[in-house]
Amino acid sequence: MSAIAAVPWSAPASLAGVALPLFVVAAATLLMLMSGRLLTAIMAGLRGRVGSSKEARLPPGSFGWPLVGETLDFVSCAYSSRPEAFVEKRRLLYGSAVFRSHLFGSSTVVTSDAEVSRFVLQSDARAFVPWYPRSLTELMGKSSILLINGSLQRRVHGLVGAFFKSPQLKAQVTADMQRRLAPAIDAWRDLGPGARLRIQDHAKTIVFQILVRGLIGLEPGPEMQQLKQQFQEFIVGLMSLPIKLPGTRLYRSLQAKKRMARLIQRIIQEKRRRILDADRQREPPRDAIDVLISGGSDELTDELISDNMIDLMIPAEDSVPVLITLAIKYLSECPLALQQLEEENMQLKRRKTDMGEALQWTDYMSLSFTQHVITETLRMGNIISGIMRKAVRDIEVKGHLIPKGWCVFVYFRSVHLDDSLYDEPYRFNPWRWKEKDTSTSSFTPFGGGQRLCPGLDLARLEASIFLHHLVTSFSWVAKEDHIVNFPTVRLKRGMPIRITSKD
Repeated sequence: MSAIAAVPWSAPASLAGVALPLFVVAAATLLMLMSGRLLTAIMAGLRGRVGSSKEARLPPGSFGWPLVGETLDFVSCAYSSRPEAFVEKRRLLYGSAVFRSHLFGSSTVVTSDAEVSRFVLQSDARAFVPWYPRSLTELMGKSSILLINGSLQRRVHGLVGAFFKSPQLKAQVTADMQRRLAPAIDAWRDLGPGARLRIQDHAKTIVFQILVRGLIGLEPGPEMQQLKQQFQEFIVGLMSLPIKLPGTRLYRSLQAKKRMARLIQRIIQEKRRRILDADRQREPPRDAIDVLISGGSDELTDELISDNMIDLMIPAEDSVPVLITLAIKYLSECPLALQQLEEENMQLKRRKTDMGEALQWTDYMSLSFTQHVITETLRMGNIISGIMRKAVRDIEVKGHLIPKGWCVFVYFRSVHLDDSLYDEPYRFNPWRWKEKDTSTSSFTPFGGGQRLCPGLDLARLEASIFLHHLVTSFSWVAKEDHIVNFPTVRLKRGMPIRITSKD
């Protein structure tokens, strides 16, 4: 459940529609080049090129066109049905899974080598620090868990990660999802046979409410609706032009964030007042704000907490709903997998019904084939296609030099679709995970190292619960839909299906 997966441009309906987004990217790149930070990165790249001793160890590659580098080619491929073509073409050309390029205003080493990728992910701030486009860093804020480093990052990540893994939160999320899904399923059933649903929309509505309650303790109601509206205004600015003038996309997103922060900081202040009550000090944390407030550090300010709560909402709008939607698409296209998933979940439902027991979070996570389906969906879907880091010193890995000041782009997608690592990588095959280890360097949908996504268990749990209740309540016929891979992964039409109740 990575907190960074969203960027704003709508994907074009046809090739003709690519022209405007590509122009926007080119303009954004040129504007970013004007900032001192990126000019410094470019100069560092030029120094790396002219140093003869370093040149021999730099990965092969090309810096492309002046100023824009190879950004336009990367974006053009990203809008296609095979975004990995950008890497594949250069991998064949240079004979290497590690090559140099120039992307989004920075000299960059791109890697689709699983071992190099793992090295970067496992490294700490003494080697690499996060790098994001300027508009994103403006919106995230300097105290975001995505940008902070060192002991503060480890503390925030550790506190949030431990809470997300706790049985207490998993039980709460399970109960909340069951409570939200029950009336939704009844409403869908009342629509009658052949009713049309857009799965992506329903998944977003349900998951957002559940995760926000787990983060800040907010219940559904007017404040939740207001927060969702402001969040949608905020999220579309994550990769906008870095101009903060009134009326611009970035300015409107920043204003939306300020409104969200005011609401969340009111909640934080109320919680701090409650903690001062001696009778309530021993209460277990009910949400992520409680966890950070009780973290025992003056560095965990109200501003830092509110900024990170907003960042952690991103998976609720993007990553987890898309995981659910993609799983339903792939299952619809693989009847044998859908049949086995349905049999496994029906067996669980009958067993728990016969015992007179409610389903617990451990029941959902014990469904082995369901977990294989989710794992295979993560591998094929590549909801997070990769991450970028910046080298803080010269780094050498597997004989390749990454000069200080350069970025390194760890491209998960090419690793997950590498035919030397996966047989028939473009075929949805959940059964491959019966024997394959998900902890290898060739499977990194949640990143790795100190910045491993803290919500990975929750993402699997929420997807498992949604799939269980859908397949045990309905059969369906999927309508044709297409995956859009850039700027965010999503289904173009929201994955429409026509359902028939099994009752």
